[in-house]
Amino acid sequence: MSNHDKRELTLIGAGLAGSLLAILLSRRGWRITVYERRGDPRVKGYESGRSINLALAERGRHALRVAGVEEAVMRQAVMMRGRMIHGLDGSLQLQRYGRDDSEAIWSVHRADLNVALLEAAQRAGATIHFHRRLHTVDFDAGTARLIDDRDDQPEDIRFSTLVGSDGAGSALRAEMVRKAGFGERTDFLDHSYKELTIPPGADGGFRIEANALHIWPRGRYMCIALPNDEGTFTVTVFLPNHPVPGTDDPSFASVRSGREVHALFARDFADALPLIPDLERDWERHPPGLLGTLYLDRWHLDGRAVLLGDAAHAMVPFHGQGMNCAFEDCVALAEALDRHVPPSVPPGLARRALERAFAAFEAERKPNAAAIQSMALENYVEMRDRVDDPDFLLQRELERALQERHPQRFVPHYAMVTFMRIPYAVALQRSEVQREILVEATRGRHDLAGIDWEALAATVHARLPMLAQAR
Repeated sequence: MSNHDKRELTLIGAGLAGSLLAILLSRRGWRITVYERRGDPRVKGYESGRSINLALAERGRHALRVAGVEEAVMRQAVMMRGRMIHGLDGSLQLQRYGRDDSEAIWSVHRADLNVALLEAAQRAGATIHFHRRLHTVDFDAGTARLIDDRDDQPEDIRFSTLVGSDGAGSALRAEMVRKAGFGERTDFLDHSYKELTIPPGADGGFRIEANALHIWPRGRYMCIALPNDEGTFTVTVFLPNHPVPGTDDPSFASVRSGREVHALFARDFADALPLIPDLERDWERHPPGLLGTLYLDRWHLDGRAVLLGDAAHAMVPFHGQGMNCAFEDCVALAEALDRHVPPSVPPGLARRALERAFAAFEAERKPNAAAIQSMALENYVEMRDRVDDPDFLLQRELERALQERHPQRFVPHYAMVTFMRIPYAVALQRSEVQREILVEATRGRHDLAGIDWEALAATVHARLPMLAQAR
């Protein structure tokens, strides 16, 4: 049997998606080798780039269950029941995500999660090499060059098929684009972000409500904070990159120094200011992080390479679905390989079988990735500008009422995306219909008194078919 006929895959990237995929495929009998450009986080500490704290939802939890690691991960997760809205006047309002604590999201520490997945991948039989940065690929010859950045030493490897799980800055995607185009495009927001930290209190506990995602919405900009299990909060400030004409809104062009950020917090995030002792120092030390959406015409190069997760469809973080979507990709790819590449694939047919599997994976996941990319962009406007808007709050009230009256038909947008596993594309389509119903029914109203519930029920039944997964 030639090298190309074995059930083996070479993964580029041992981050969250790469480690999870390595578990899933190793347990299915694949020979998995993973190359990671960073060092082993268990040996030298986690080398993280700028990254927004991670929110684990049902799609991601399902993938972890399939991989047999959910219990270990959830021991370190912190429940977030809803959005804690911090008004400019210091008022607080908790907006629950779901109906009860069974409908919540979970804050997870990226480093701890990555370590748990790496260890599970190695237990499952995957081989992981650290300090190996992908440099070049010869797809026709089936060879790749890797570089150890500690000493610039190259290592040449042979591969059968490559899987790109190496994130938004994917080196494998760059090589695939160089080989075959792929129509790569990244649309950057005109906003960026900086991360800060709220340390624990003197007793080691949380200094603000632990079981919530905190939001300071201020129109065209905002601040958020997510809890970590050690009593800290990861704080992220989102600002326009440049001044907004006709406003006095802050921007990264106008808030550069520690003095300027102190003034910004004193004016717009006053209750957060005393919680962040290193605000001025960290602001000056940390450059802004970019926010962009990656689009590709296709994700695979016949049977020789395929991309998933952020390497295929990076998105802005405002729906908390980047990791969850990537984990869903991993399960979908493993299942596509199950269907199209049997353990006894005949010699000479493995490459064609892989191409069919990758094509099926792409056909299933690409429309759903596009849908969640769109919803993530839309959710930024909701988080920064609408969560304290009276019209929005009235629509939320009606949404909950319609959910109670029509639980199999009117399922809130957030519930479909976060607490269910229906395709993102279906969630988007239904959400658009539901939004039209909510806007029309609440137009000109200040409360729900006088709503024609019978007429509204007829509209719901006419426009929204039963949703099988609703509970």
